[in-house]
Amino acid sequence: MLFPTTIAGSLPKPEWLAEPNMLWAPWKSKGEELARAKRDATMLAIKLQEDAGVDIVTEGEQARQHFVHGFLEKVDGIDFAHKVEMGIRNDRYKAMVPQVTAPLTLKGRVHADEARVARTHTTRKLKFTLPGPMTIADTVADKYYGDKVKMAFAFAELLNAEAKALQADGVDVIQFDEPAFNVFMDEASDWGIKALERAAEGLTCTTAVHICYGYGIKANTDWKETLGAEWRQYEDIFPAIAKSPIQQVAIECRNSKVPLDLLALLPGKIIQAGVIDVASDTVETAEDVVKVIEAVSKFVPKSNIVATTNCGMAPMRRDIAEAKLMALGAGARLARQRLG
Repeated sequence: MLFPTTIAGSLPKPEWLAEPNMLWAPWKSKGEELARAKRDATMLAIKLQEDAGVDIVTEGEQARQHFVHGFLEKVDGIDFAHKVEMGIRNDRYKAMVPQVTAPLTLKGRVHADEARVARTHTTRKLKFTLPGPMTIADTVADKYYGDKVKMAFAFAELLNAEAKALQADGVDVIQFDEPAFNVFMDEASDWGIKALERAAEGLTCTTAVHICYGYGIKANTDWKETLGAEWRQYEDIFPAIAKSPIQQVAIECRNSKVPLDLLALLPGKIIQAGVIDVASDTVETAEDVVKVIEAVSKFVPKSNIVATTNCGMAPMRRDIAEAKLMALGAGARLARQRLG
């Protein structure tokens, strides 16, 4: 089938699970009640995707308060009790982050519950997202390793263990989210991609990396205004990614200033092309989706295109996110008719 659909990873959380329309949203309950609410929200996220015609579903990141910290909560050696303020993504914005204070080890499984709930409740292909090691290293304060690269590779070891366990849970696609790659381009090519490869080492399921310009929050949209008429950061890292064994690359294409001809720098890779803009509340039409797929197909073989969202939809209004899911499914169906 041409143009299978997926999403970047996250969906908005129901109001009964967490505060709506925000990142780092506080949970509405705790203990076993919270665990049940997360399970229910995970099943709902899968149902919404299936109803919209999404072919490769995710658990919507319903059990995580944040895509990085959801992983860190199950890691020993991290002090959440004494957070410090730190600049994130080259000081694009400030955040209160936990500190690495001891050797990093896993407390046990990280995402077993939500992965198994998702696998039990869908027969479709299942994708699971993990934060990439460079992005994690940019989202914590290092008070132990004294070397960002060494700390990133320590995280890569833990990510690899969890990724292999997710694969054993029946996950079909494991995607590492590395928004830091297009902020620290030299470092990404120097050691970031090597750390990513360590995180994916030994996996036999499909592997992907998601590199984007971020959620549709003000800090990101303001930053993008400073990037000029063309966003060419990918030009610096695509050649290195092209040489890596990572099979799929997810980038934003809808309402983006990324020159699509840069996709030609990724020969042989499956491209998860963002056809849904998560920085706008305007709901795309099926025609809009077709136009983006058609534009991407000038530089990527049609058989190598997956239609997706530009980034996660965690901070969006639920009604808008759900309408955009429907547009994604409808647009891909129309593209198969027109371009197949």
